[in-house]
Amino acid sequence: MIIDAGDEEVSLALLEDKQLVELHKEKRSIKFSVGDIYLGKVRKVMPGLNAAFVNVGYEKDAFLHYLDLGPQFRTLHRYYQSALQKKGKIIPVHKFRPEPDIDKEGKITDVLSTGQTVIVQVIKEPISTKGPRLSSEISLAGRNLVLIPFSDKVSVSSKIENPDEKNRLRTLINSIKPVNYGVIVRTAAEGKKVAELDTELRQLLEKWEKAFENIKKDIKSPRLFIGEMNRVSTILRDLLNVTFNSIHVNDSILAEDVRKYIREIAPEKEGIVKYYKGKLPIFDHFSVTRQIKSLFGRTVSFRHGAYLIIEHTEALHVIDVNSGNRSRSGTDQETSSLEVNMAAAKEIARQLRLRDMGGIIVIDFIDMQSAEHKQMLYDAMRDAMMNDRTKHNILPLTKFGIMQITRQRVRPEMKIVTDEKCPVCRGTGEVKPTLLFTEEIENTLGDIVRKIKTRRLLLHVHPFIAAYLKKGIFPLFRRWNFKYHICLKVMAIPSFNMLEYRFLDRYENEIDLS
Repeated sequence: MIIDAGDEEVSLALLEDKQLVELHKEKRSIKFSVGDIYLGKVRKVMPGLNAAFVNVGYEKDAFLHYLDLGPQFRTLHRYYQSALQKKGKIIPVHKFRPEPDIDKEGKITDVLSTGQTVIVQVIKEPISTKGPRLSSEISLAGRNLVLIPFSDKVSVSSKIENPDEKNRLRTLINSIKPVNYGVIVRTAAEGKKVAELDTELRQLLEKWEKAFENIKKDIKSPRLFIGEMNRVSTILRDLLNVTFNSIHVNDSILAEDVRKYIREIAPEKEGIVKYYKGKLPIFDHFSVTRQIKSLFGRTVSFRHGAYLIIEHTEALHVIDVNSGNRSRSGTDQETSSLEVNMAAAKEIARQLRLRDMGGIIVIDFIDMQSAEHKQMLYDAMRDAMMNDRTKHNILPLTKFGIMQITRQRVRPEMKIVTDEKCPVCRGTGEVKPTLLFTEEIENTLGDIVRKIKTRRLLLHVHPFIAAYLKKGIFPLFRRWNFKYHICLKVMAIPSFNMLEYRFLDRYENEIDLS
């Protein structure tokens, strides 16, 4: 994992065998993450939709459907009211008498009314013009367990295949969990000892009940009730396993936070966190920028000249598989089509994770006649999607070679514009004399020396410009050093456009004369 901590956002890149497979960006000011629990106020009850719109502080009201209330909604609401009346001296959940379950076929008007305060959890972030989607079936996720208040079910991840291990975990959790709590055992719990699982369960119980102890201090709604961890910690909690061998972070404070979190959940992995001190931007150093530029465009190349065309619409995503120059190879058409389609399946599975594409995905593979080959392609796509943690469903190929995939959408799709402004005109359509570019850099340098009175400087430029400034026995940048009595160093930055440049001080802070 490569973590680039900027002033406004934190970017996380997950690499498998040096290939970029996931990219996450989190604004430092972001709100409404999946998993956040709010005290919301019912704004409108819509009997026709059997749903309600709830104000949780977002510009658009959030959507809460009757089926997302959860069977124990009345118990949760009465527990909240009890906490308000008791002034924070709450009854432990395991001693609280639950209410009867709400009717599965009931109406929203039977349970909610306008102005009512409800405890809700974000299950989908705001996407496009829609507000967040909510649920009142609350769950608190840990690394090994998910706690569900006011439920009694214990379920074990289907990804744990050993039946003996499943029975061990189910029996173990049933023996340590209190009454009125349900638990989902996550895949990471496989092989874990009772002490470790018991400690995590107690932490989740404390997190839930402590929120109600403090409820009297601020009873206004809407407000955040229990916050999910930041995206960095959430991804580490969900992803960290024995195959992780390095986490590189370019911010010392964040690196220590990550190290501290890993010390809690997997002490043996603490040593994999490394603070990156290199001069190049961290994404450039690990070739992440190059992969982002090549993988987020409309056209994505993969093996032997074959490529994908990816189009997005409001209703669905469409992916077209093209063989490119493969058709000129000597193999017969059916074999060639199978080879391209099999390679495309792996790349498509990677693209779905990378772009976090959700909803309906329609893939137009190259036509194949053999039913056996179609089954092989379907199996290959299922295998390629095995590592995708997001819920998905894959349908077999139709007779027209079309495959349909549905993939759960919980946050906006990752969109990165890979097209750059023309490095010559910078999008204006007008070209200034390129002969004057080095004069522009020198004039800026002179202004910095006069106004800031600094003597040690670093110049970031495109590699071509860096090569020009460094060429010859007595290069241009050295002449500037003698002329202005400074120590200027030139560094090539591959992600810069041709005529982009920046001056940095000795502490590597950008100098902005404006």
